[in-house]
Amino acid sequence: MTNAQLYTIIALCIYAITMALIGCISFGKSKTLDGFLIGGRNIGAWATAFAYGTTYFSAVVFVGYAGQHGWNIGLGSIWIGIGNAVLGCLLSWLLFANRTRKMTKKLNARTMPDYFEKRYASKGMKILAAVIIFIFLVPYSAAVYKGLGSLFSAVFPGVETWVWMLLIACLTAIYLVAGGYIATAYTDLIQGIVMIAGVICLIVAVLGHDAVGGISGFIENLKNFQSVPGDPNPTTGEQLTNIFGGSSFKFLCFNIMLTSFGTWGLPQMIGKFYAIKDTAAIKRGTIISTIFCIVIGCGAYLIGSTSRLILGGVLPKGGIDSIIPTLLMEVLGGGTLGIILLAVIMILLLSASMSTLEAVVLTSASAVAVDLIPSVRKKETKPETQILLTRLLCLVFVACSFIFATQNIPIIVSLMSFSWGIVSGCFIGPYIWGLFSKKITKIGACSGILSGLLVVGISTLVITLNADFATAAKMSPEMGVAAMAVSMVIVPLVSVLTKKKDTERVEEIFACYNED
Repeated sequence: MTNAQLYTIIALCIYAITMALIGCISFGKSKTLDGFLIGGRNIGAWATAFAYGTTYFSAVVFVGYAGQHGWNIGLGSIWIGIGNAVLGCLLSWLLFANRTRKMTKKLNARTMPDYFEKRYASKGMKILAAVIIFIFLVPYSAAVYKGLGSLFSAVFPGVETWVWMLLIACLTAIYLVAGGYIATAYTDLIQGIVMIAGVICLIVAVLGHDAVGGISGFIENLKNFQSVPGDPNPTTGEQLTNIFGGSSFKFLCFNIMLTSFGTWGLPQMIGKFYAIKDTAAIKRGTIISTIFCIVIGCGAYLIGSTSRLILGGVLPKGGIDSIIPTLLMEVLGGGTLGIILLAVIMILLLSASMSTLEAVVLTSASAVAVDLIPSVRKKETKPETQILLTRLLCLVFVACSFIFATQNIPIIVSLMSFSWGIVSGCFIGPYIWGLFSKKITKIGACSGILSGLLVVGISTLVITLNADFATAAKMSPEMGVAAMAVSMVIVPLVSVLTKKKDTERVEEIFACYNED
């Protein structure tokens, strides 16, 4: 066993014990449905802010997006991190956090489908939203496993990737099933601290590499970069140093819009606002979360933009997903300090993955246990039964996402490409307009959900018929952005053309904004 493997195993053991303890300690506070799903609406600023940030950034961001876009685009890819921090985090908190907390508390809504039913008096919307969450978010969680498995395999080449995926699944299941949202919020706080420390250390190590040349030499060395012969994706130093992405400007813009505005309609992100305890916590949480996203988002893409220099312009054998793992082994593979730092980075990426996975699984399980099953049953489901069912479904969904990731099922892989855009595209219009306008009708809100499905579905069909499905999957960011835009337009437009039937009920709901 190498020193790198030994230190990593020690760090993993300490991390696993800590996560399990938090889950056990939180068990007593998660015996009610409110406690299990939203922490009794009593989660503080730091825990909520870090929960938002760690759910936002998983290992996929580091291993997949940062590696791919840093390699292909260069410095311009940092705009994705900036966009995520400003648009996806800061603006989301400023616009929606307080209104979401007040309205969901008034409605006693614990999930996004629950919010739709009570805001628009529509059980059909609740069922449809729950089905969409189940179909598209469970496969999305499988991508989290894939993003981390390749990195652990680089440090432990003799261990199969599925072993590390199983480790993630077991750790997540233990504290999520035991402590629910309370456990995830406080584990996210610890995970967020690890992520910040790890990213800062990694930035220092990467910039200090001889091929990068420190802060002063980085830009100059990148500007002088030349692709090696046989590079499957050749580029120039001018492209890599173009602050606006050069030839990738359009691609960059769509990715910024999808990954930033997309958070505005994702139930696993919006759910954090249900649980925060008061307005004062929201003000503090806005600042904390934004700083967190700046450090993690910009740091990840900055590291990715150094990859061609550190790897000598040679794409690793494993392709795009192997860029960051290979870079880490190159930068941190030698010396005791580097090996210890490598262990910290491994925990960083494990933390990023688990925080995203837990949020997606809890959202999916509650959609079925709390929203879907009670809506289709004739008998009322007791809260105790819903809690037990949610815990069991958390286990089931963790297992399903693990199986999907290891089996590489084609349809699941395809759904991953569309999951972020289609879920946000369906929910963003009804969710946001429902917070701000009394004039939105049930038909208008339903039209917003259906429009998201239709935009992506019709676009995929047309592109597939004219080219192939692989081409359609590559255009999923554009489809997602289009679905979000259409949803935001169609909801108020249809509402203007349809009659409002429950004016008094809506007025009573909006009175929540005048309450403390």
